[in-house]
Amino acid sequence: KLLSVAGAYWRGDENLKMLQRIYGTAFPTREGLDGHLAMLEEARKRDHRRIGQELELFFFDEEVGPGLPLWQPKGTVLIEELEKLAKETERNAGYQQVRTPHICKDTMYLKSGHLPYYAEHMYPPMEMEGVKYYLKPMNCPHHHKIFGSVSRSYRDLPLRLSEYGTCYRYEQSGELFGLMRVRSMQMNDAHIYCTIDQFEEEFLAVCNMYSGYFKLFGIEKYVMRFSTHDQEGLGVKYVNEPDLWLKTEEMVRNALVSGGINFVEEAGEAAFYGPKIDVEVWSAIGREFSLATNQVDFVQPGRVGLKYVSAEGKEETPLCIHRAPLGTHERTIGFLIEHYAGAFPVWLAPVQAVVLPIAERHLEYAQKLRDRLKEVGVRVELADDNTLNYRIRQAQTQKVPYMLVLGDREVESSTVSIRLRTGENLDPMSADEVATMMVDTISAR
Repeated sequence: KLLSVAGAYWRGDENLKMLQRIYGTAFPTREGLDGHLAMLEEARKRDHRRIGQELELFFFDEEVGPGLPLWQPKGTVLIEELEKLAKETERNAGYQQVRTPHICKDTMYLKSGHLPYYAEHMYPPMEMEGVKYYLKPMNCPHHHKIFGSVSRSYRDLPLRLSEYGTCYRYEQSGELFGLMRVRSMQMNDAHIYCTIDQFEEEFLAVCNMYSGYFKLFGIEKYVMRFSTHDQEGLGVKYVNEPDLWLKTEEMVRNALVSGGINFVEEAGEAAFYGPKIDVEVWSAIGREFSLATNQVDFVQPGRVGLKYVSAEGKEETPLCIHRAPLGTHERTIGFLIEHYAGAFPVWLAPVQAVVLPIAERHLEYAQKLRDRLKEVGVRVELADDNTLNYRIRQAQTQKVPYMLVLGDREVESSTVSIRLRTGENLDPMSADEVATMMVDTISAR
């Protein structure tokens, strides 16, 4: 079957002739072709770039720059709800929030090892007063500074520092893809400083945090990918500490086995400072993405001089775990858009309810209902322009979970007719009952 046609200049030169490029596909059976075409159509419907524009969540602008998303108010609601979820989870797990600047002197990255090992992914430096500054590609060197700012004892460990930090990475233009691959990202980042004896418990706690998030979002298809170093990359791609590499990789392997966690091992994909777990997930349309990470660092704490006093009174270097269970806002939201096809669960939906008065005489009652729901924290809008059918279609297009329809019957009985975005109708309720139902649904996530 022919799928599409497009123009292309011969050898990519606009001064040469324009050619016609024809795209097509073929399968051994009609069933195989039909299945493939159905998958392509589903992929088109769920594409986060298309849905993001239709729901007014985010967009890109050439004057701002490629890979630099601009978040609309509704998209910002998604960010705030994910941050709220993460901060609640982390607070209960003993994390402390910190804040760090967006730029940093080159001397800190030279000391941490990001220069030269990560230089190709960093924006070029800017020079001011004879000093080079970089946009930060990650938060870890800043968090190391916070750890080292005061004297630490073994009693302070494990110390868990978390931050929704904005980072900047110069991804190649050809690698940019919607929200899935960007140059500006807000990362659900944290660093855990611990002793060797505390490592396994802390590492597994992070893995369990992943599992909790995935269960909440209904993500069933994922795999823990254990990335190790390869010998050929020592001193080039990886820090040249062969014995420490083997020791740390064995620690991670043992932790995964003792925790009963299924994983696949892959050589050559580790971070420059240690082995890592990348959590690979599959979207509803079959796209595979690395959504979260859990990394072990045996290099940077020693490089930047981090110390704590042990129970024996000796100075020791802590181990550091880098983790981001919700990855970046950009990739996580891009994934969730496709996962839910834009129909987010009620707690996450940018607009949770829309009030629809049938006629102008019902407007006063509609305003009171809207105000009542706002009082209890529901994100609600009132739509009173155009016909009722048009407004219902608009609410369904915007994937609003609850449509609250008010007419003469509802005004007279002080009730609300409830229509779900699925087309199902609930029994009429009072305004207080609607408020209670929505608050319970939202708080239960």
